[in-house]
Amino acid sequence: MCKSKFLSRKGQCLVLLKLCSSIKQLSQIHAQIVVSGLHQDSFLLSELVRFCSLSPFKNLSYARSLLVNSVNSAPSSWNMLIRGYASSDSPREATWVFQEMRRRGVERNELTYPFVFKACAQVSALQEGMQVHVEVLKHGLEYDMYVGNNLVHLYGCCQELLGAQRVFNDMSERSVVSWNAMITACVENGGLEEAIRYFVKMRDCGFHPDETTMVIVLSLCAEIGNLSLGMWIHSQVIEKGLVLNCQLGTALVDMYAKCGAINYARLVFDRMGEKNVWSWSAMILGLAQHGFATEALDLFSSMMKDSCVRPNYVTFLGVLCACSHAGLVNDGYRYFHDMEHLHGIKPMMTHYGAMVDVLGRAGRLKEAYTFIKKMPFKPDPIVWRTLLSACSVHDIDDRYGVGDKVKKKLLESEPRRSGNFVMVANMYAGAGMWDKAKNARRDMKARGLKKMAGESCLESCGTIHKFFSGCDDFDGTCQLLDVLNLHMKIYQFQVMDPGE
Repeated sequence: MCKSKFLSRKGQCLVLLKLCSSIKQLSQIHAQIVVSGLHQDSFLLSELVRFCSLSPFKNLSYARSLLVNSVNSAPSSWNMLIRGYASSDSPREATWVFQEMRRRGVERNELTYPFVFKACAQVSALQEGMQVHVEVLKHGLEYDMYVGNNLVHLYGCCQELLGAQRVFNDMSERSVVSWNAMITACVENGGLEEAIRYFVKMRDCGFHPDETTMVIVLSLCAEIGNLSLGMWIHSQVIEKGLVLNCQLGTALVDMYAKCGAINYARLVFDRMGEKNVWSWSAMILGLAQHGFATEALDLFSSMMKDSCVRPNYVTFLGVLCACSHAGLVNDGYRYFHDMEHLHGIKPMMTHYGAMVDVLGRAGRLKEAYTFIKKMPFKPDPIVWRTLLSACSVHDIDDRYGVGDKVKKKLLESEPRRSGNFVMVANMYAGAGMWDKAKNARRDMKARGLKKMAGESCLESCGTIHKFFSGCDDFDGTCQLLDVLNLHMKIYQFQVMDPGE
């Protein structure tokens, strides 16, 4: 009879936990569990921790106190708390929970490590992650696919591309998620050609790219400016019948805009059924950067009037860029003011730099210099370079005395960048100040700095060809020019009116 009554109380508590919809209710249920003498029941504790860690009403501090004060907690409870912290705004706490788990001798398993690695990746805690990796090897879990996926992600986020590749290559079983993690690691660490190779190998191994793969590779195409590959990815999206949702649509808009095909970007944007702030921002910024300032500002007005989407920091970057290209100084000031005081978005360094560009392009150099001096934080070298570039256009002789001040500020803020000295020397040379130009070059040489070779690239037949100043590959260049010449003739033949 007593045992039956005990079981019924546990059952009642479990039913109440399933119906629970707030932390207040949970604390009341917890109190009932304690009063009923069930506070050491590992399953009830696990359900309490689950609610506090993974439900929409989560309270991680409450879950943590439950486990810290328990004497009979299951590994699954600790795993849930680690998972909760890894997906929260304080992921570093997940590593503390893991260390406490070890200190208490609680068994770790294949469900523990993935979220520890995820937390380490979010805070770039490479050393902690590597220590946990050693433990994974000791427990023989290095071949677990989910552990491996998160290890690849960790090393990628911590800029250890070789480490990510080693883990990936040692994995005995892979999924599409594994390949996506490896391709992402390459893209985020500048291994762009490697990323393409992994993408090709992924298909060769019989894996079908999913929506996430397409988004990653489209971002890669945008980064390297490979329009042909981007268009092929787009064709695959259509062929596979993938839904053009916000994420995929925005990736396509961004790719086309950054590859110079702004008309295609607008076509995709207009066909998107659902748009979020990133979709609008990508299109506005793309139009602005390609000189379509009026269209960019019109699109911004449409977003504000015809949609429920509110702008973010990228949107305003595009708007300020449009004002810069159109010479709309007063509008630039207005948008910069509204950004913070109307929309609650605090301007970042890039926004201050964009506003300096607005003033600089309009020739208002003194005003731009004063604007920089009033910035709430120390300006970065990009801001000074932006103004110096404007000085070289509007005041090469430095009649206003702004150019000389900016040169000094730039060289003080970034004394090891050879491009800054070249920029200063060229300005002096443009003004006929040959001695000062010579001194700038001499100062650069004395610091052991070398001018970076000029670089440009060209896409032909889906391949990116890079050219460097001083390169002696005359035969290769001539072959490429012959191919381009042939393509131009074919294009002219195709568009020619047959009646002519």
